[in-house]
Amino acid sequence: MSNPKDAFQELVRIFSSRDNQVLEIEIIPPSLGATFLQDGCSLGITKKVLVQAFTVARQLFFDRLMLMSEDDLQTTFPIDAQFRNADSAITEVMLLFDCEHLTACNWRKRRLQAAMAHYPGISNQPSAATELLEAELTLMSSYQCSPLHRHTKSPTLWHHRLWVVVHLLQRRHWSSGDLLKLQRTELDVVLRAGELHPKNYYAFSYMRQLDVLLAATVEKTTGQSMWETHPAQSVVERVVSWCLANPRDISGWSFCLYVLSNVPEQRSRVNVLERVVKFALNVGWECESLWTFVDQASRQFGLESVVEATMLLHCDQETRSHGSQMAQDSRQQKSWQTWLA
Repeated sequence: MSNPKDAFQELVRIFSSRDNQVLEIEIIPPSLGATFLQDGCSLGITKKVLVQAFTVARQLFFDRLMLMSEDDLQTTFPIDAQFRNADSAITEVMLLFDCEHLTACNWRKRRLQAAMAHYPGISNQPSAATELLEAELTLMSSYQCSPLHRHTKSPTLWHHRLWVVVHLLQRRHWSSGDLLKLQRTELDVVLRAGELHPKNYYAFSYMRQLDVLLAATVEKTTGQSMWETHPAQSVVERVVSWCLANPRDISGWSFCLYVLSNVPEQRSRVNVLERVVKFALNVGWECESLWTFVDQASRQFGLESVVEATMLLHCDQETRSHGSQMAQDSRQQKSWQTWLA
């Protein structure tokens, strides 16, 4: 890339032509001999070129975008509903380099608020404002599902994503099935971000907040809670499978405990606890995160006997009497390490 303007224009072209698809963006080493690599929705860019593009985008942002009034923002929407303009791409380039650039993120909120004011009302048909909100979600997914270390755990981006979802829910009528589909889609994003950045507190906190929001929306429209209206087993299964694939991730296990607290069936909790304990015993897992989950779940849901029985079944005949005494002693202690005694 010959100069910063060329780097900026190339990124603007990519963001403007993504057609609401989720991009997978990665910082590539300069030793590859190329500054840009693109294959479909996969994009590689060197850090040097990204810095060059950011300097141009930042200058344009403060020279032009910050001076826009609400009326100026609204004049772009009839065109922007079909063709993503360069003004939006300026802040997208800025957030690609600096995911905590709060001023750029707030400008995007202003733009979306202007769109919602320009297209008021709730309808079953998607409006230009709804399409912009959906496009904003795919942009956030491009950041948060890409191997970009800071973006996957950015409190600014996760808060912005929640803000977008809140307003998206207010723009149209949602059926229970649509809300469940949205929940699953957002869970995919959170679990992917958790894989890319272990112990991703912000991602799982976002999912907790979203779950409360969706449950309140369903209860408002149907009079029932989300977990009572729809089978929760599929969500529980996905979360537990993810945790077993990432057994060191304490944030994942904490979220799993939260999910289990929302499940109305005690049998589902028993099945999960048995599965986790069997996994730990089969592989000889002794790290703290998993066993902290076992300890907290067994105490919170009154399932100490389930853990004890599962552990005794995996003991040899000659050690079962010792295991029985260990289980009895563990009930009188509070440490997760008692299960490994």
